[in-house]
Amino acid sequence: MTNTVLLNNVDHHDLRLRTQRSAAWGDGVMLAHAVPAEFRELQAHYPIVFQKSADGTTFHPVALLGFQDGQNLFLDADGWDAGYLPLAIEREPFLIGRDGGELLVHVDLDSPRLSRSDGEPLFLPHGGTTDTLERINSVLLALHEGLQATPAFVAALLAHDLLESFVLDVEQPDGSQQRLAGFYTIAEERLAALDGAALAQLHRAGHLQAVFMAVASLSNLAALIERQNRRLAGGA
Repeated sequence: MTNTVLLNNVDHHDLRLRTQRSAAWGDGVMLAHAVPAEFRELQAHYPIVFQKSADGTTFHPVALLGFQDGQNLFLDADGWDAGYLPLAIEREPFLIGRDGGELLVHVDLDSPRLSRSDGEPLFLPHGGTTDTLERINSVLLALHEGLQATPAFVAALLAHDLLESFVLDVEQPDGSQQRLAGFYTIAEERLAALDGAALAQLHRAGHLQAVFMAVASLSNLAALIERQNRRLAGGA
């Protein structure tokens, strides 16, 4: 359940945001929804794959953080162990809502990230916004713009038949097998077979860099497996 309301400096003048990264604050998730504009930053740390929408009609990109529900291998005792935090994680517990044509910031007051006593303040004593809230505003805008652009990106992938399902079998330290399934990746062979006209079309539309960033990100699967193996073996 959520308790989402319009954020304002009267009712929420003393609201604070806990910025530490912890499963206790809602970060214990196996994936983060992603937008193509952040693929360059994401691919340095996370595998980028694609997931079918709930209604099965389209796909959306996600950054893999673990191999099973509730598992985030980038969380440790010191917080978040990566140099880039996915926008969909950073924006919590805020979201954009519309009032007519105006975009406004809303907040889930039931989020454990919020407090009246500890954390970073959202508003200054006289009602202005703090740097913390300004950062949230910029993250929400980037996500909003990215989500607006994502359908055209996915449509281009589908038009060129560039998504294929994949299954990953992960051998664990005790010899047992764990299977990751239900996700899709860029079909590298079909990408390599595209002619110059198709590549030029993807480039003109601004999609080509994101395609190659998604391909490059798959090298992080081995590192993600190693993170899990260390954790299962009792290491860091």
